[in-house]
This record gives sequence, structure tokens and C-alpha cells, in this order.
Amino acid sequence: MNNHKSEKKIMWYSLAFMAFSTVWGFGNVINGFSEYGGLKAIVSWALIFAIYFVPYALMVGEMGSAFKEAGGGVSSWILETIGPRMAYLAGWTYWIVHMPYISQKPNGAVIATSWAIFRDARISKMDVKLLAVICLVLFLFAVWVASKGIGVLNKLTSLAGSTMFIMSILFIVMMLAAPAITGADVMDIEWSLETFMPTFDSKFFLNLSILVFAVGGCEKISPYVNKMKNPAKDFSRGMITLAIMVTVCAVLGTIALGMMFDSNNIPPDLMTNGAYYAFQKLGEYYHVGDFFVVVYALTNLIGQFAVLILSIDAPLRMLLDSADENYIPKALFKQNKHGTYTNGHKLVMVIVSLLIIVPAFGIESVDVLVKWLVKVNSVCMPLRYLWVFVAYIALKKAGDKFHAEYRFVKNKTVGIIFGVWCFAFTAFACIMGIYSEDPFQLVMNIVTPFVLIGLGFIMPVIAKRSKNK
Repeated sequence: MNNHKSEKKIMWYSLAFMAFSTVWGFGNVINGFSEYGGLKAIVSWALIFAIYFVPYALMVGEMGSAFKEAGGGVSSWILETIGPRMAYLAGWTYWIVHMPYISQKPNGAVIATSWAIFRDARISKMDVKLLAVICLVLFLFAVWVASKGIGVLNKLTSLAGSTMFIMSILFIVMMLAAPAITGADVMDIEWSLETFMPTFDSKFFLNLSILVFAVGGCEKISPYVNKMKNPAKDFSRGMITLAIMVTVCAVLGTIALGMMFDSNNIPPDLMTNGAYYAFQKLGEYYHVGDFFVVVYALTNLIGQFAVLILSIDAPLRMLLDSADENYIPKALFKQNKHGTYTNGHKLVMVIVSLLIIVPAFGIESVDVLVKWLVKVNSVCMPLRYLWVFVAYIALKKAGDKFHAEYRFVKNKTVGIIFGVWCFAFTAFACIMGIYSEDPFQLVMNIVTPFVLIGLGFIMPVIAKRSKNK
């Protein structure tokens, strides 16, 4: 019997690795490098991990520990601490912010395909309207695949995820070693304060949402807290390890990019093609031609497409599986023989199609579109983290009502202060992220989150009507 028990327990280092692959990706390093002035991104990353990411991860641990039985994640925490109406809004927010995220994935897949075939940056010159049409077709195909309720996807996503993870670590190691091994001619990095110290100007704060968006999402690991050998000690150890791993990756990844690209002269298409340029140069240094760039492009293609299909279905399932019929219209619960929510998929189809088509009429170039998609995601996606902090504040206010084996802080007031700090920081980053000098992008940045969240207030009204019929 004991044997069976010890089998199930997760060690702190396993938890750190599990969390690492959900939180971190090579794209984050590229986005930070592009928007934070190259090597100056290092200090920005270190700051965000220390003042935001660590408390965030430890709060998630306490909530996972307090609500062992609750399966629905954030919305079930809100249900336990506040009540059903707020839980519905939390669930709605969690689901709806995935719409801009889904609309970004077909772009990523098309860019990856272009690089796998042509091995150059010609995608940047493509007509944006044509790209939108291709993305729309790809997205509609993904909806069709998702409606078949295919279970293979989870395996595919984790396979692509771990391969991407291995490739980004490989890139960092091989790049840092390149000058010594191959005598590669790389950029000279000037090791001075000026090189690394960011200027805390308006651009720094306007791009804060990109950093917050990059480090968020660790609430996905909350269910594992109670499967640990000793949650009280090991969870915080695992999370601190995670923070160190992510920091090391961000720092070394940024240095590796700094050896390839001039921090004072960052290519404007870095967000579109940066990762591919990086792997292409790596191939040149090691004399293997385009081998790395093709492998990376194919991995990315599979990853983007798998995540696209998964994101159409999984968040919707989370919303509807634990939903209250008082708030969500009965029609949305309709399922097909594969157990897929058909009307839910139709709603996703309408919203995402609009998000793919509309930008094509106001955004001229692919590079600008890619940047805008990252930006609008960084404004919408962190809105779901706000509920994590609301739940934590409510948990702390409840005092000893809920028993948690793992506690981030024992003191009620200190806990509430941490919760309020992270909430305020996230909200500030989202609001700052809305600003754009381009009027079309500014309008889109305002309209997108407001309409998406606003729909959540309309649903209960429709639900009430359909119930009274």
C-alpha cells in the first residue's frame, strides 16, 4: 500500500520542471529583446520575476492547497470564497481572453510554414489581407478538427511543447558556446551598466503588459500542490526553483540574442522572424546550413496548430463543465456525439473570425500585425490573472475558514497587501498596454477587451430569457 502512495507524490524539482514548460517559451525572450532595447531587457526581466512572479506563484500554491477538491481552477476558488455570480464572471473572463490568443495562432503557423519551405523572411512582405484569408481558412479547419473531440492532441501539444523547450535551451547553450567551439564572429557585448540598465521611461511602462503576459499562467499547476510529498516546505522550494530557472533562461537567452543582434539597432521584423533568424545563424556558425531553422519551423508549426485546436476546446470546456445555467444560455450546453459543445464552438468561430478579418483593414504590414497581436494579447490575457488575486484576497479575508497545508504568508493583513499589490500591478500593466500611436490599433486595443468582457454581462440576461420561455 505504501508503495502505491509514494508513487503518486511529486518532488519539488519535478514540479518546477512541469511549471517551467507551461510558463516559459523562447518567444518571450524575443519579445522582451525586441520591445525592451535588447540587452536592457535583462534587468526588466529580473525585476518582474522578483516583484511579481514569485508572490504570484506562491499565492497560487496556497489556493491550490486550500481548495484541494475544487477542479475548476480560478472560478472554483472564487465560488468558494465569494459566490456564484463572481465565479461565473471569473470563468467567463478566463475563457473569453483566449479569443485574441486563438486569433494569433494561425499567423504563427503560417509564418512557421513559410520558413520551413522558403527558409527566408519573405513572409514579412506578404499582403496582410491575403494572410488574413489564409489564417481564416486554417482557423476554420482547426474548429472542424476540434469538433471531432480528438484526444491525441494533448500528446501532440506536450510533445511539441517539450521539443520547443529543448530547442530553446539548446539555442542558448550552443550560442553561448559558439565563439569558443566554432570561432564564430559574434557581436561584442560591452559589459557596462549602460548596456544593461533600462531607461524607466514611458516606453518601459507602456510595454509592461508584455512582461506580465510572459510570466503569467502558473495557476495551471495549482492542482499539483497537494500531490507533493511535503506541500508546506516543498511547494515554495519548487516555485523559487522555477523562478530561478526562468530568470536564468531569460538572462542567458537575452545575452545569446545580444551576441547575434545589435541592441542599439534591433531589426523591425524581430517579433515576426527573430527566432528563425536566430536558428539560421546558429546553423551557419555550426556549418549545418538551414538544419536548425527547418527543425524549429516544423516544431513550431505543429505546436502552434495543436495549441490552436486545444485552445478552441479546452477553455470552453472549463467554462461550461462547471457552469451555472442561471448565467449561461441553455443553447451553449448543446453537445454532439463526440461530447463537443457545438454552439460554444460556433461562438468561438464568430468572435475569432472577426478578430482575424478586422485588423487586415487597418494594419498595413505583417510585422506590424504580429506586433499588434502580441500587444492585444498582452492587454487581454492578463485580465484573467486579476481573478487569481481577487480569490487570494478573499481567501485571506476569510481567515481560518479554509485550511491550507501550504501557506505563502500566515499573516492575514500581509497576505491581503500582497494580493492587492499583484492585482494593482496587473491592472496597471493592462491599462498601459492599451496605448498606441496608431489610431486604428488604439481603437482595437480598447474595443477588443471591452467587447469581450462586456459579452459576459449579456449572457446572464439571455440565460434568464431562455429559462423563462
